[in-house]
Amino acid sequence: MDFLARVAESRILEAIELGEFDDLPGKGKPLELEDLSRVPPHLRAGYKLLRNADALPPELELRRQGYALDRAIMRTTDPAEREELRRLKRENELRYSLLVERGRRRT
Repeated sequence: MDFLARVAESRILEAIELGEFDDLPGKGKPLELEDLSRVPPHLRAGYKLLRNADALPPELELRRQGYALDRAIMRTTDPAEREELRRLKRENELRYSLLVERGRRRT
């Protein structure tokens, strides 16, 4: 065991003895391990960071907004509002297409 591992282990054991881990959320519950096997290894850290922050990647955020616009278009009875929502939907689809195309060019 190298020096840093021994120092870390020592500090962890000391914290356990002092009870510093006693009030952590999820204490006594099984760990919820994520299956990231379908996420490329170089994207896993970013994926976990976004997920832990409850943030969506831009592509998924635009798709979520598109679905919300679809539902709003179906619910509205006002023709002027429906036309404005359709315009917003077209803009959303264009942004999504540009974002996906940019992503394809990078790879």
